[in-house]
Amino acid sequence: MSGDKLFEEKTIDQLKELAESIRFAIMGTNLKSLPPHFIPMTTKEVDENGSIWFLSSEKSTQNKNIIQDNNLQLIYSNPENMQFLTVYGQAIIYKGSVILEKFYDSEVDGIWFKGIGDPDLTAIKVVPTEAHYWDKNEGVLVNLFKEGKELNSAFQF
Repeated sequence: MSGDKLFEEKTIDQLKELAESIRFAIMGTNLKSLPPHFIPMTTKEVDENGSIWFLSSEKSTQNKNIIQDNNLQLIYSNPENMQFLTVYGQAIIYKGSVILEKFYDSEVDGIWFKGIGDPDLTAIKVVPTEAHYWDKNEGVLVNLFKEGKELNSAFQF
C-alpha cells in the first residue's frame, strides 16, 4: 500500500462497483448497544481511496451516534442480482462547503434539506476497515479486505 490509498486499486474498484451499483445501504450505528440504530442511506460515492460518502442531518440519530462512537456497519443488498456487500468501518462527519457541494443534488437531497446552505447538512465519510461480498458464482462470502487506517476524530470541518 502506498500514499493515501487504503487498499489496492482492484479492491477499491470492486468495492466501488458494488456499493455504487446497489446504491442504497442500511447504516448501522451505536453497535455496542442493543438495539443498534439502523437507517437506509444513499451512497453518494466511493472515492479513489475506497472511502464511502453519504449526506446526513446534523441532528440525526446516526450523526449523534457517530460522535459518540464512530464505528459503523453498512449493509448493501440487491437480491435480484444476488449482490450483497457488508462493510465495517469508521466514520467522520464533515461540514465543509466544498465537500457538501460535491455531493448535494437538489432534486434528490432537496427532499431532506433546504439547499446547500442548510446548516443541518453534513457529509459522512466511511473509511472501511473490513468488507465482505457474496460471490454468487461460488456461493460463498468473500473477504474483500480486512485492514485500514485507525481514525481519531469523528468530526471534521
